[in-house]
Amino acid sequence: MTSSAISVSGLRKAYGDKVVLDGIDFEVATGSVFSLLGPNGAGKTTTVNVLTTLIGADGGTVLVGDHDVAREAKAVRAAIGVTGQFAAVDELLTGQENLQLMVDLSRRSAGGGKRVVAELLERFDLVEAARKPVSTYSGGMRRRLDLAMTLVGGPRIIFLDEPTTGLDPRSRRAVWSIVRELVAGGVTVFLTTQYLEEADQLADRVAVLDRGRLVAQGSPDELKARVPGTHVRLRFTGVSELDAAARLFDGSVRDDDALTLRIPSDGGTKSLRLVLERLDAASLSAEKFSVHTPDLDDVFLALTGRTTEAAK
Repeated sequence: MTSSAISVSGLRKAYGDKVVLDGIDFEVATGSVFSLLGPNGAGKTTTVNVLTTLIGADGGTVLVGDHDVAREAKAVRAAIGVTGQFAAVDELLTGQENLQLMVDLSRRSAGGGKRVVAELLERFDLVEAARKPVSTYSGGMRRRLDLAMTLVGGPRIIFLDEPTTGLDPRSRRAVWSIVRELVAGGVTVFLTTQYLEEADQLADRVAVLDRGRLVAQGSPDELKARVPGTHVRLRFTGVSELDAAARLFDGSVRDDDALTLRIPSDGGTKSLRLVLERLDAASLSAEKFSVHTPDLDDVFLALTGRTTEAAK
């Protein structure tokens, strides 16, 4: 495998008149976490489906593990593991039986297969629940089992399509820990997510997908550096107050849905005092205010003019 585990150039996909992917390009370095970030409907799952040979592209070139997905689909499938948005586990079987089924499908030898099952149950903290029906598992346990099943064949490239959707914070962090362990072992992870914190925590490189186009790429820090630094965030109770406040501050960014105004600031007490004094002079009062350093949500707003919540 070359330094790029995944290489995508000019990828296009449409369903009738609806263009889902409009000529996107990106590279995923071997042994890294690449996060495709965007709201529902942005084209994330379609991208994963093309890269994992589940659907064909309308145009462009896609290489996964040095194999062309259009001409060498079988080789691509042998090199990858895929975990979708919903856990693909059989609720009537136990956790151990689900893993054994994957071993049997991968044609592992009996002795080696049993060892793999035991190791994965241990690795994903499922030993105590191994002989219980999956129908009794929590959402976090099902997701861990799903990830364990993905690893049965020892893939070096893993696709995780919104793997923590619907999980509680503790289960989400458990999945993050597993992803970090996989990457430490040399596995390449392609992660799609709606969660900005998730991309910030895990990704070496982030691509922001909006309406089928990549609007930015880079490390989390590089993307955050594209947004003006620390700012004061004011939240108002009505649109009229927001309108009046926006006229007071040049360079401010408003969010009409959230009734918030973001004002560039260095975060110091002097600049904060000036903001509050200007509001007071205009007889305006914010419901809440906070000092905020840039995050990936700010990046998305700056690039698209919308928050991820508003884009859904």
